[in-house]
Amino acid sequence: MDPALAAQISEAVAEKMLRYRRDESGWKICREGNGVSVSWRPSVEFPGNLYRGEGIVNGTPEQVWDCVKPLAGTLRDKWDENVNSFEIIESITDTQCVSRTTTPSAVMKLISPRDFVDLVLVKTYEDGTISSNATSVEYLLCPPKPGYVRGFNHPCGCFCGPLPGEPDKTSLVTFFQTDLSGYLPQGVVDSFFPRSMAGFYANLQKAVKKFYG
Repeated sequence: MDPALAAQISEAVAEKMLRYRRDESGWKICREGNGVSVSWRPSVEFPGNLYRGEGIVNGTPEQVWDCVKPLAGTLRDKWDENVNSFEIIESITDTQCVSRTTTPSAVMKLISPRDFVDLVLVKTYEDGTISSNATSVEYLLCPPKPGYVRGFNHPCGCFCGPLPGEPDKTSLVTFFQTDLSGYLPQGVVDSFFPRSMAGFYANLQKAVKKFYG
């Protein structure tokens, strides 16, 4: 992928991620429990919702980031029940790549397996927060594979940051706005994401404990 174009797309996504994080207006809580809050508001990117997850994970930011990072060497496909496989299709720089992620069927197979081809940028901020910033892209070298429906991630990502005075805990804020494609009842989609995001935090906590004690 052209590096200049990739940089332009990714920086725009990173700006949107910062705006999502800073803008407190319009969010409606749809799921709360076990220290995790999931909220939503209508997406301006597509006729669906933008979901926001917030939670505190027991583990250092470095440990949590190792489990969630969308880069080579990630542990994500070893613990996340919504990720079957993760592969780097093209490394553009040390902090930017094109990836392909496959997901299993869900909701009693009402949602069939999906795959996503995303342009990903990792940024580190002055306070030590690390962010992933991703959006789906057309990539001719990676056409849809048989058995998968090609989904589309509108600007999404996470902020993995330190908690002042709590070096062994991490603040994790996540954003998803995914078009699963296919012919899915909206009710199925609306119920899937909040439950999936709450499960993501619970499984992440178990993974950090498993890999890092």
